[in-house]
Amino acid sequence: MSVYSIDKLMSEARNLAASYRKMMGKPLPGISGEIAEHDAARLLNLELCNPKPGGYDAIGRGKREGKHIQIKGRAIFDEKKGGQRIGQIKVEQKWDSIVLVLMDDDFETFEIYEAQRNDIIFTLNEDEGSSRKRRGAMSVARFKKISRLVWIRGEGEVEDDEVWSNQAD
Repeated sequence: MSVYSIDKLMSEARNLAASYRKMMGKPLPGISGEIAEHDAARLLNLELCNPKPGGYDAIGRGKREGKHIQIKGRAIFDEKKGGQRIGQIKVEQKWDSIVLVLMDDDFETFEIYEAQRNDIIFTLNEDEGSSRKRRGAMSVARFKKISRLVWIRGEGEVEDDEVWSNQAD
């Protein structure tokens, strides 16, 4: 049995990742994905799959009961800089929705968005013939437009019946 709890280890991982980026000028490889999975599971009541079956990272509990959920994470270091992309979306694999965990430069989660499979596939198909579609690539901004904000720092989980617009004013 470990001396550390998983939450304590994740806190240390955040500190290490932030320090590494400040010292090296680039992110520590793989860390944002691990933190994103941990936070999504904890904050949205998901059960992480171990080992991962391919296509999804977690299975929903509660209001997402039985849903196969892919988790993507992105640390946003400069909000003024556009063009941030999320990891490759593999549409041929099994999953019901994707959650995107957005983290600040200290690798602390500040927002989580969720998009349903049909909306993602429709959006990728709009780019018919583009190399982005073939690669399953999507920008953070585009993902936010087709998704729903499901969690926000300081407020917690956003309820289904709350009115929320993620469209720019």
